[in-house]
Amino acid sequence: MKRYFQSFNLSNNMLDIISELKFEHPTEIQHQVIPKTLKKQNIIGQSQTGTGKTHSYLIPLMDQIRREEQSVQKLIIAPTRELAMQIYEQVKNMIQFDEDPNPWKAKLVIGGTDKKRLMQQFKQQPHIVVGTPGRILDFIEEGAIDASSVESVVIDEADLLIDLGLMEEVDKTLYRMKEDVQTLVFSATIPKKLEPLLKKYMVNSQYIQIEEDVLSPEQLEHRLVPLRHRNPADLIVETSKLINPYIALVFVNKKERADELADQLLSKGLEVGVIHGGLQQRERKRMLQEVKTLRFQYIVATDLAARGIDIPGISHVFNAELPKDMDTYIHRVGRTARAGLEGTAVSFYTEYDLPLIEKLEEKGLSFLNYDIKKGEWVEVQEWNQRKKRQQKDNNLEKEAWKKVKKRKKVKPGYKKKMKYEKDKVKKQLKREQFRKGKKRGE
Repeated sequence: MKRYFQSFNLSNNMLDIISELKFEHPTEIQHQVIPKTLKKQNIIGQSQTGTGKTHSYLIPLMDQIRREEQSVQKLIIAPTRELAMQIYEQVKNMIQFDEDPNPWKAKLVIGGTDKKRLMQQFKQQPHIVVGTPGRILDFIEEGAIDASSVESVVIDEADLLIDLGLMEEVDKTLYRMKEDVQTLVFSATIPKKLEPLLKKYMVNSQYIQIEEDVLSPEQLEHRLVPLRHRNPADLIVETSKLINPYIALVFVNKKERADELADQLLSKGLEVGVIHGGLQQRERKRMLQEVKTLRFQYIVATDLAARGIDIPGISHVFNAELPKDMDTYIHRVGRTARAGLEGTAVSFYTEYDLPLIEKLEEKGLSFLNYDIKKGEWVEVQEWNQRKKRQQKDNNLEKEAWKKVKKRKKVKPGYKKKMKYEKDKVKKQLKREQFRKGKKRGE
């Protein structure tokens, strides 16, 4: 059933902005979050990247701003400068379509900028502030932001805040808010380390979980390629000749490895950018701007650096190194096959990655098993073929033992005879299975 933004209690001005943004129908998270936010409820929202989460809170919160009051009414906390900048861009984009004569005012508060100069600008208070935890806390402690005027706080990508060790700053910020402040926490996962903060500040909260089929949407294909002591850079080049990606996001597990792989791909003539936590602020900003202008066909990234950053047009995701856990794999592949477009995730694996692959398959993910030989895709045996054969053999063994009659009187050499009979029955069962398989064309 199609849903419409007109069904929410939004102003005509906001509906016009939504129309200018080319949003036709609310996503599932927008359908659930917008009305609850308008009712000033506390929300814990769990959803993956790419579900329309940012606008699920921006639309209702900005529509509730009292424009005539010069005070910080809405505060949005993001774990990294890049994420804060991205959210701020979305805010500015909405402001440009605002036709009210008294427009919304917004400020970005992040590290790596001139703090004193920015504080001077807060003499005229903005309505909405987007920033990183440390810098926002600085502005509150130094009186540039009056915590008592804040009506709604958004904590975005909360699990990443935990990974980066920033929850103490968030806790100190929330502690300074008035008791009835509306709090909205969004996270892809709800780790145990997040629970104390939720219990402390999220009184009578509404829990919203959006279970999108991120593991295997119809448009997303998962391919496994055995690494077999080959260089991932060589395999990426070989694969790219066959798929010619529009934009490929290449994941590794450590920033040192990101630099190394990016250099290898550059030496092979590919247009490559790199995003990881070790880049200096100026370099990170330049790299992100070049990524957004489609300067690179390949972007090598670590998980923390790439989380939540909007890179448009990703057609392929390469796992040059598979992650250690399922959630990270889901985050990675969720960067492609968005908005109804097709996408492919190509993962290079070794025997150390088999436990993760097995868990993903148990979750319902379906892999296609390929290798690249002589410049062509070649279907290969499934990674667990040997295990399947062994399991099948064990089942036959059990079935054969069941068919062997146990003797009431035990004579010398009976164990040998029983084993002989079991092996005979097992061979017969194998022949029957083979004949059945041949009839079915297996």
